[in-house]
Amino acid sequence: MNLFSTMETYDYEQVVVCQDKTSGLKAIIAIHDTTLGPALGGTRMWNYASEEEAFEDALRLSRGMTYKNAAAGLNLGGGKTVIIGDPRKDKNEEMFRAFGRYIQGLNGRYITAEDVGTTVADMDIIHEETDYVTGISPAFGASGNPSPVTAYGVFVGMKAAAKAAYGSENLAGKKIAVQGVGNVSYQLCKYLHEEGAELIVTDIYEASAKRAVEDFGATYVTPDEIYSVSCDIFSPNALGAIINDDTLAHIKATVIAGAANNQLKEERHGERLKEMGIAYAPDYVINAGGVINVADELKGYNRDRAMKKVEGIYDNVAKVFEIARRDGLSTNVAADRMAEERIENLRRSRKQFVRDGHHLLSRSRIGQQK
Repeated sequence: MNLFSTMETYDYEQVVVCQDKTSGLKAIIAIHDTTLGPALGGTRMWNYASEEEAFEDALRLSRGMTYKNAAAGLNLGGGKTVIIGDPRKDKNEEMFRAFGRYIQGLNGRYITAEDVGTTVADMDIIHEETDYVTGISPAFGASGNPSPVTAYGVFVGMKAAAKAAYGSENLAGKKIAVQGVGNVSYQLCKYLHEEGAELIVTDIYEASAKRAVEDFGATYVTPDEIYSVSCDIFSPNALGAIINDDTLAHIKATVIAGAANNQLKEERHGERLKEMGIAYAPDYVINAGGVINVADELKGYNRDRAMKKVEGIYDNVAKVFEIARRDGLSTNVAADRMAEERIENLRRSRKQFVRDGHHLLSRSRIGQQK
């Protein structure tokens, strides 16, 4: 991978490589865009096959955070960290404290939170070294685990997608195939069960799926079967790139709405969904509840205020479908345009402010000379 060429192509601002020999820390902080504000994005710990794979993931995820934060209406830019290592055996206190010192050194340009492979407890350790961390324990006046809030955002976004596809947001009686039953998805299943939906679930860890079977009366299928089940809504909540040429040959749903990141393997698959008449809720719009929740900590956390903002995901998803219908676009392209327009408007506004400020300063100096 040509790092500088990739950064230039997608206009990344900064990549910071961090290592601490004592603790084994190997981390990559990618800051994509800070037009709207400091970059906010979680720290992912994963046992990457190569350093190149880790760099690619950090860059891809940080750019996604720029779009997610912009589409959610947050005054925050996009960034992300990946730590190379097995989260089940390579973690230690020294690692996260060293990482916290690197974040502190960025002086607020980047704010982190938990992500795949990291926990609230890990964020608490980072907090020992820096205040630029969210999703820490409620004991510190923060919000704690964001999973239930993320799930609620997906739930209301799914209702908006159902309204676009069926003319009604009511999910009662809808057959919903749920791929992955982790922390977020279990809570989502709870909301859907209470709504009266019929659940079909799977997970690579069968015990996780069976928990939903026992608690919500769901039907279990194997991971390979989930794509071909007959359902109204397919909800991806695990791996990325699961909407691809192979799976699209089997998916029978009318709506796709779930919490997984980077669901489209390639952008063209969004166009393919449009051609198939499938209402796709773009992932970074519908799964923004977690980042909205932790962003509220920056103001002094207020759960009611945060949840009110998360409810706005319904309107954001609805707006994406409106733009897509109006302009004849796939929903993924419509979502990108919505986010890019917000970023570009502020960028132009700032440039105009700088030009006007320079003009006024020049006139002031001319007046002084006279």
